[in-house]
Amino acid sequence: MQKQLVTTSQQGAVLILRLTSPENRNSLTTELREQLADAVEQAERERSVRAVFLTADGPTFCSGGDLKLLKTACDPWPVHRRFRNASRWLVPLITLDKPVVIGMRGAAVGGGMGLALTGDVLIAGDSAKLMSGFFRLGVVPDVGVMYHLPRLIGMARAKNFLFSGGTMEAPEMLSLGLAAKVVPDAEVEAAGMAEATRLANGPAEVMGLAKNLMARSFETNMADMFTIEGLGQALAMSNPEFREGLDAALEGRRADFTGAATQSQTTPK
Repeated sequence: MQKQLVTTSQQGAVLILRLTSPENRNSLTTELREQLADAVEQAERERSVRAVFLTADGPTFCSGGDLKLLKTACDPWPVHRRFRNASRWLVPLITLDKPVVIGMRGAAVGGGMGLALTGDVLIAGDSAKLMSGFFRLGVVPDVGVMYHLPRLIGMARAKNFLFSGGTMEAPEMLSLGLAAKVVPDAEVEAAGMAEATRLANGPAEVMGLAKNLMARSFETNMADMFTIEGLGQALAMSNPEFREGLDAALEGRRADFTGAATQSQTTPK
């Protein structure tokens, strides 16, 4: 029986994805990546899931690539196949049309840093740190690091950090905006779940749409971005979350976005 390296559980409208291979420092082994792909597919498929909380057991969030695998599978075609398969777990996680909160304790090294940066909101524990181990091995940054990091902190900072093989502690992550909040390690789970629940109770589907539209902004000119914005708004305003939000604003009450979405799922078409 295959060991569960990624577990899923649902609390309310939040699906918790948990890396559970602390003895291997939650390394991105083939098995872990396959199970993470299944978990992300579950998050996408289940309409009752409105936000995701991704965290990890043990003192290390994720140690990045499986070094034993790299030793035996570094010829061009095995590498090509491995990265082609990233479209099954990494891209769906980045583009998941629901808010994703990362709860991070300990180090995220190399590709593990890429995993930590896939979320929309990162809650860091006191022990959290990002470690760029790529050039120590003589490989280019991967797992989305070269896509996300320059966008999040700017090209110059990203180059300085990656080329120096640097380590970024939790306070610097907070000051640069990579982390939304830094809390004691013991409070990461509670703080992360509170944020994921807050997002799940908001217009989660519209947030999912907005995050995927914003991802286009760095490669799209202003005129095209305004077109995308208009099309996105037309879609958003057809969503029951918009109708509930507007009614609540006009009536001076708190919007029940979750209830509106649930009702739309059960109403016959």
